[in-house]
Amino acid sequence: MYRLRYEAYRREEFVPINGDEVVRDEFDDLPNAYCYGVYIDGELVSSVRFHHLTPEFRTSPSYSVFPDILGPILDAGATILDPGRFTADYEASLAYPALPYLTLRLPTVAVQYFNVRYVLSTVRREHAAFYRRVYRSEQLGEERLYHGLSFPMVLMACDIPVMYEDMLRRYPFFRSTPDERQHLFGKHGRAPLSLIKSSARQAQPDAERV
Repeated sequence: MYRLRYEAYRREEFVPINGDEVVRDEFDDLPNAYCYGVYIDGELVSSVRFHHLTPEFRTSPSYSVFPDILGPILDAGATILDPGRFTADYEASLAYPALPYLTLRLPTVAVQYFNVRYVLSTVRREHAAFYRRVYRSEQLGEERLYHGLSFPMVLMACDIPVMYEDMLRRYPFFRSTPDERQHLFGKHGRAPLSLIKSSARQAQPDAERV
């Protein structure tokens, strides 16, 4: 996954060349970090990472950049999911136009397991429209420089009680079962992604209709 990140970021010259050809940071090994790869036909095609923020444990990439905005939300008792490091293999992204939806299904499914109030999207400005459309996300903060990247990112968030059921109606492949969520995120979870990878081709027609 770290090499896939590197290849994706280098393709756009978002990170400098490094001899290890990986992109890894201090946030990967945190106890509230979840890193996943998505496979199609045995090949790693995309990856995503997210952090679960609570009032007691606030460490995440977005919080470190926007503490003045996210701090009061956590002070009020809310919990947050902070996805990031969303990267995809170039050839796979051409072959599977629905790959972004399939990959983002992981943090979307995690919303129910962790019972969070907000999901963040810290993204480039040109990607903001996608998150407004899919998640009904709203912008919370102006662009700021983000860890190790050569471009600024904008902070967006969606209010789960307001948008989640509507999103599931529009994107039914985001639905999940309690058993799947437990296998993915439970104490004995983080199971093989055979639980979710089979929906790649199924997701594509639905995603293109919406």
